[in-house]
Order: sequence, then C-alpha cells, then structure tokens
Amino acid sequence: MSEVVRLTLVSHGMTEAMAAGRFPADEPLNALGARQVAELANADRGMLWCAPELRTGQTAQALGGPATIEPALADLDCGRWRGMALADLDPDGLASWLTDPTAAPHGGESIAALCDRVRNWLDGVAARGGRHTAVTHPAVIRAAILTALSAAPTSFWRIDIAPVARVSLHFRGAWTLRL
Repeated sequence: MSEVVRLTLVSHGMTEAMAAGRFPADEPLNALGARQVAELANADRGMLWCAPELRTGQTAQALGGPATIEPALADLDCGRWRGMALADLDPDGLASWLTDPTAAPHGGESIAALCDRVRNWLDGVAARGGRHTAVTHPAVIRAAILTALSAAPTSFWRIDIAPVARVSLHFRGAWTLRL
C-alpha cells in the first residue's frame, strides 16, 4: 500500500479588504485576522508552505513558521480590479467573470487558469509525498477542492471559504477531500 500524502490548506486571516468587500492588494491582516490566526493550532503540520502575500506570511508565522514561499499558492490575479469594491466594477465585466471561468475582464488571471495552476502544484505535492500544510487564499483553496472532486471550474463560486478555514486533502492515487 502506498503512503498517503496529507495536505492541509489554511486560509489566511481577515484583512480590511475582505471586511470591506474589496479585491485584495498585498495588505496585512487586520486586528480580527491577527486574533484569528493566534488561535490556530496545528501540531503536526509537516512541510509548511505559504503564498507570497503579506497576509499569508503572517498567518504562516502564527502556525510556527518559517514557511517556504510558493508562487503557485499566490492569490488569484484580479488585474486592474485590485483594491476595488464590487459596486465599482463594470456590471457586464463582473457578470462575465462570474459566469465564464475562462474570462478575465480585469486583465488578470481567469478562474480556469487559476485551477490549472493549482492542479499543477497539487501534482507536485503528490509526487513529493509526506505531510504538508499550505497557507493560502480562499480562491486557491476553492481551486484545490475542484481538483480533488474533479469538478468543473464553473462550480468555483459555489464554494465559500472563511478566514482561517482549514481544508484537508489526502492523496493515494487521487486527491480526496476530507471534512
């Protein structure tokens, strides 16, 4: 029987952009986010990875970092929408982005491209083996869940990931979601 690869994905803590409903820039955790991550406990985290953004690094520190920075765990690139509120966006562009996973009206990354990026990273984790914890973003965790379930990118927006949420995936020939 082959070794089970274990991966725990941790969403970073709350930020001001999240609280205000804005697309994130590279902002730090807010006071609530700092309290949330201070409460994290992860005794056997294995290899610790984190996305390159400030908020994920701060969350990884709360897990007992240091963490290996992994560009593939970076947040969805929202292009020129970065820092903007949903109410300030062109409604047609927003509608396109929310319904077509290949669309990138903001000039950044499409949902389909994000899913491909995350799937490739997961393939590398599976090949490496062992136990891993990755501090990343809700969008990246959604893409990982879609990969584990072999679900289409059109289901991306049907998954809600809260700040400091933990999602466990196991790999033994295929990724499985463990709740």
